[in-house]
Amino acid sequence: MAEKKRFRPNVAAIVLSPHYPHKCDILIALRGDIDGAWQFPQGGIDKGESPKQALLRELEEEIGTRDVEVIARYPEWLSYEFPDKIAKKMYPYDGQTQTYFLVRLKPKAKINLGSDHPEFIDYTFINVGRVLDVITHFKKPVYKKVLRYFKQEGYL
Repeated sequence: MAEKKRFRPNVAAIVLSPHYPHKCDILIALRGDIDGAWQFPQGGIDKGESPKQALLRELEEEIGTRDVEVIARYPEWLSYEFPDKIAKKMYPYDGQTQTYFLVRLKPKAKINLGSDHPEFIDYTFINVGRVLDVITHFKKPVYKKVLRYFKQEGYL
C-alpha cells in the first residue's frame, strides 16, 4: 500500500499593484534559497489561525506589509508536491495544499524584504500575461489554474 502524502496547509497571495484595475501588474518575488525561483508570497497556516489571518501575517513577514485590500479568494484548496530537492528541506511534508487570495496593495503601501529571516531577495511587478513565463516550474500548473479562474471571474 502506498504511503499517504502529507500536505502543509498554506496561503498564497496574488498581489496586484496599487494601480489596479487601470494596470494589471502582479508582484512576483525571487527566493533567496532556490536559484532563479520566482513566485507569489505564500506561507504556512499556524494552528488556530484562519486563512485570512495567515495571509496578512505572511505578507508582513515576506514583503513587509499588511497594507492590502482583499479582492477575492479562489473557491477551492489546491495541492502540489514538492520536487525532491525541496521535499527534503520541508520534511515531514510532501507538498502543500493552498488557498489563494487576490489582493491589491493600497496606494501608500511599501514593500520591504528586509525581515529577520528574509525569504525573498528581490521582487518586481510584471504584467499578468507574463507571470507563467517567469515563475518556478513546479508551481506553474497551480498558478495557471488560479490565474485562469480570476480572469474568468473578471478580476484580471
